Amino acid sequence: MTATKPFTIPKRLVYEAFKAVKANAGSAGVDKETIEDFEADLKGNLYRIWNRMSSGSYFPPPVKAVAIPKKNGGERILGVPTVADRVAQMVVKTVLEPVLEPIFLPDSYGYRPGKSALDALEVTRKRCWQYPGVPWCRYADDGAPRRREEEVNM
Repeated sequence: MTATKPFTIPKRLVYEAFKAVKANAGSAGVDKETIEDFEADLKGNLYRIWNRMSSGSYFPPPVKAVAIPKKNGGERILGVPTVADRVAQMVVKTVLEPVLEPIFLPDSYGYRPGKSALDALEVTRKRCWQYPGVPWCRYADDGAPRRREEEVNM
């Protein structure tokens, strides 16, 4: 920590975060800036993110709402952050994940490396059948209680 920067964030970490974001690709956010556009002034853009994050003044911009069709005919809204915000999020993830991951319970599945919603559903299904004295099981897909005899074929 310095007198002017309350948070120590190495500039190299911001650059590495950008490389990870670029590898993931993705579309432009509300600012319509693509990864290629961002890269045109890479040094300036990364400095701006580093400066705001390390000074504690970073504030994420709005996300772009994109409607994604569902199989059942409906749609869900997907939020697409800007490239700069994805870089900032990756910086935070890189710093916090190694600190927080060891304290999560093994049954925590949301937004965890190496775990997915399908893994959570599989564990739920096994436990539903593992404990025959429990007449129902609350499925993680929609939260609706069902009897084991009415198991949804997933």
